[in-house]
Amino acid sequence: MTEQTTTAFVPRRFEGRTVLVTGAGTGFGAEIAVRAAQEGARVAVHYRSSAAGADRTVARIKDLGGEAFTTQADITSHEDIRRMADEVFSRFGGLDVLINNVGDVAREQMSWRDVTEESIDHVLAVDIKGTMLCVHEFGDRMLEQGHGSIVNIGSTVIVRGSARAPQYAAAKYGILGITKSYAQAFAPTVRVNTFAPGFIETEATLTRKDWQGGRREQLISQTPLRNIPGPAALAGTALFLATDDAAHMTGVYLNADGGFNMIGA
Repeated sequence: MTEQTTTAFVPRRFEGRTVLVTGAGTGFGAEIAVRAAQEGARVAVHYRSSAAGADRTVARIKDLGGEAFTTQADITSHEDIRRMADEVFSRFGGLDVLINNVGDVAREQMSWRDVTEESIDHVLAVDIKGTMLCVHEFGDRMLEQGHGSIVNIGSTVIVRGSARAPQYAAAKYGILGITKSYAQAFAPTVRVNTFAPGFIETEATLTRKDWQGGRREQLISQTPLRNIPGPAALAGTALFLATDDAAHMTGVYLNADGGFNMIGA
């Protein structure tokens, strides 16, 4: 799905800045990468196995007149992350923003009864270990350069849990612990926050059996804003946490779900 942003005016909040987006070959990550470029950033597009998707994201950015390159890594490997960090910091001469978008949602699992030890290990390795290693490695280098902002992409699944895939809800809850811990460790030099979208209608979501079986309509009926957005509609919101307007925010969990959960005090 290639989706244009729904906002007529796109601000230039990242003029002259550099942004790395993990998992930017497809879906939400691709739209965040493109939006960052629209806002003036030079963008590193990470992928693990979707080289063709990452190339498409770079091509979209270059069509906009932006600058981008691809970088490959398995984020469950610290060695891979170090190599990627070396490449990104060398190509850019530093890094202003890291968007940790990579995450596994156990999409094919339709019931908690189908959970396997292999799936638990994989989801926790990608979502928790991978996110933590990226925050740790890139945040350490940002501290050395004297500035930086990290946004971890979480999920509103932590609010109600997931009867379908409890390992996914557990992993996303773990991201809060990572965010708060490193927000304290890196303060005041580097900010670390979590952005949590609600349901997003990506190509992968559209192919899910439950989505095709009436779940979409059910969720829309329970959402005050009455729609399930595509990824481009929330890309700018995710990037907000890395802007100067969010300069006094760290350790934050910011959700955007159309009012579905309405969490807070």
